Amino acid sequence: MRKALNHLKRSDPVMASIIERVGPYKIQYRDPIFQTLVRSIVYQQLHGKAALTIFNRLKAAAKVDPFTPESILKLRPARMRALGLSPQKLSYIRDLARLTRAGEVDFERFGELHDEAVIEHLTRVKGVGVWTAHMFLIFALQRHDVLPTGDLGVRAAMKKAYNLSELPTPDEMTRIAAPWRPYCSVACWYLWRSLENQGAM
Repeated sequence: MRKALNHLKRSDPVMASIIERVGPYKIQYRDPIFQTLVRSIVYQQLHGKAALTIFNRLKAAAKVDPFTPESILKLRPARMRALGLSPQKLSYIRDLARLTRAGEVDFERFGELHDEAVIEHLTRVKGVGVWTAHMFLIFALQRHDVLPTGDLGVRAAMKKAYNLSELPTPDEMTRIAAPWRPYCSVACWYLWRSLENQGAM
């Protein structure tokens, strides 16, 4: 990781000052498995604490850790709803469970696929958009060069750090991030931390 930090500090003075302020790189990775993607669906558009409560209830109801597509599909939709999941989210999670059980989403293959292929694969699942796929690439597959242009935290941190009048567009983000390559994920972790708000998956 020293190589990545040296590259970021050399290539971008703004990023260098953020790294100096935030300190050591301490990203927490998750296993690239079915349960991790379900977790990110639960967390969509929810405050971290509320999402964690619902996710822990789901884990307890599934009675196996890490839970599997089979353990989720055994739960009745009404039971899942009672755990705090919205009708929309429980339909996404059940859809993902069915596709995973059928082998159409194969978590074991992701390690050998390029980032774009992983995004294409995951976004076939109802409720999994590009943002969720980006988070999975960064926090589960440990890919070092992902720029999540749809992430509000990264956009807000860029606006603040680079003195922009408005939140940057995806094109502006790509331009600002050009010097960071091939370590965009590392830079984004620092941007999240610069707002004292870690990217969560």
